[in-house]
Amino acid sequence: MEASSITNKLFEQLNFRAEKQKVISSNIANINTPNYKTKELVFEDELNLQVNSLKMRQTNSKHISSIDNNLSNINPKLLEVPGLQEQNDGNNVNLDSQMSEMSKNKILYDAIQSSIRKDSNLFKSVIESSSKN
Repeated sequence: MEASSITNKLFEQLNFRAEKQKVISSNIANINTPNYKTKELVFEDELNLQVNSLKMRQTNSKHISSIDNNLSNINPKLLEVPGLQEQNDGNNVNLDSQMSEMSKNKILYDAIQSSIRKDSNLFKSVIESSSKN
């Protein structure tokens, strides 16, 4: 049983952020590897393509009940980042930008964890209050 309808999406985003952290860590670990190209895990572009194609369905003339949600088939893609300045050895990893991406990713990861925790606590309080009646 899930706490709310958004719980699965939050866990998917949490997994995405964990995978993104691995990619960033790999970039940093390969900063001195000749001809290594910076990689990026891309999810937002795919999501935007799907969101733009969402259609709202009106089931009653007085309200709109749902949005046609077709986001379950979106998978992140691992891509080389184009247009970065290369060093003499062909490596294009920039430590400052990777550390910045890592910090941004951690903030988002922590925010998602907090949302999951709040969602679960709300679900728990509803169950506890219903058991008292």
